[in-house]
Amino acid sequence: MNTADRIRRSVAGGAFDKIMNYLEKDPEKNLVKIVDKAEKLLGGVFPARTFAGFKRAVRDPDNVWTRFALSIIRDTDREVLKKMVLAGGLGAAYTGTKAVRENREKYKCNIPFQILLDPTSACNLRCIGCWSAQYGSKHSLSFEELDSVVNQGVAMGTHFYMFTGGEPLLRKDDILKLCRAHQDCVFLSYTNGTLVDQAFCEQMNAAGNLSLALSLEGMQAANDARRGEGNFGRVMAAMDILRRNRCLFGVSVCYTSENIEDATSDAFIDLLLEKGAKFALYFNYMPVGSGAREALIPTCAQRRHIYGWTKKMRSEKTGKPIFIMDFQGDGEYVGGCIAAGRNYFHINSAGDIEPCVFIHYSDSNIRTHTLIEALQNPLFQEFYHLQPFNENHLRPCPMLENPDILRGIIARTGAKSTNLLDEEDVETLCSRCDQFAAQWAVEGQELWESRPHPNPKTQYYRDTPEGRAEAAAKKGG
Repeated sequence: MNTADRIRRSVAGGAFDKIMNYLEKDPEKNLVKIVDKAEKLLGGVFPARTFAGFKRAVRDPDNVWTRFALSIIRDTDREVLKKMVLAGGLGAAYTGTKAVRENREKYKCNIPFQILLDPTSACNLRCIGCWSAQYGSKHSLSFEELDSVVNQGVAMGTHFYMFTGGEPLLRKDDILKLCRAHQDCVFLSYTNGTLVDQAFCEQMNAAGNLSLALSLEGMQAANDARRGEGNFGRVMAAMDILRRNRCLFGVSVCYTSENIEDATSDAFIDLLLEKGAKFALYFNYMPVGSGAREALIPTCAQRRHIYGWTKKMRSEKTGKPIFIMDFQGDGEYVGGCIAAGRNYFHINSAGDIEPCVFIHYSDSNIRTHTLIEALQNPLFQEFYHLQPFNENHLRPCPMLENPDILRGIIARTGAKSTNLLDEEDVETLCSRCDQFAAQWAVEGQELWESRPHPNPKTQYYRDTPEGRAEAAAKKGG
């Protein structure tokens, strides 16, 4: 952070402390007053309907989002909240958003809001259908490499980092060191939860800008069927420790054709609330790697179910006080595919820079390329020029829902498989998706046309001056 950033952080930190002192006296009553004051200060910045919605919510004690906000205030360590707000508000939103937009124009490529990193390929579990289980401990990124990625990312405007793997907490010391070194960034680590203990919770809160997403596949039977006997109990124990220490955490759920009913049940969500989870990130199963099982891809009916269920859970009247996101079904809120730097990209434990955590192909590596060079190289440029891959943002993925597109991208760029054990031919990968893609092309279109959708106001390459000129030239030719 430069001097100006430090001054802004100090001023904002002081304001946060005053707000929290006021809130803690009477959270329900004073939350309403804070929204009223915010409207007076920011009424010209945000639409009137935004504040009308906020005020309607905070004046209703039964409103899901009021209950959610109050639970965050009540259950999370105050210094953690402060550091998260400063990193997310000043780092990601204020400083980062402006820099991302400027650098997209400067470098003529996607610039991400977040980057996913694999500190290690090692994992202490062997979950069915997870490619990481096959990799072993052959690859890892040094602390210096992790730090370099964050430094390069911050220079681009990227202030949000997620650790995947492998099991990231096998590198917990380096993760905590990185968080402490970059207080203007928000960090989240996916984890199986087995390495969470009292000492780690204390260190996590001291850093303040790290949250966890514990992997969970539903209730005990559904979870342990995929993740191993006894895993459910270990995750519950980890949640208990995190809750007692007032840490900020949630869960990560991979939904498959076999566990989706369990993972979207009231019993499961109520359990998460009881344990203190504040968010649940849902991922559609992707048939990646030699152990992939095409039969685990959720059916079209199941995709319809989770689409409707997610909206029900987020409704201020019918939902529950936990933030739920479905990365596949929520494509309509972000304008389709967010890979290859449009919103994020992935760096594996061997340093390969991949478009997506599920698309294991690359033409760049952090040991031979800068992040900007990777974004300007052919693979990411193909994504940049072709996104969105479908005007129906319920069919966002160039692999799962549009496999012919990924076939073409790999063929044109010559990107290499980055599977850490055996190369995975793009035809082998995409062939597992063909049947579902054909079925969802019909049913997904019916769903898309059955209701209105949000306008994410996103900009694609086709909206840039270069993109419009290219389209005009093609049309004229």
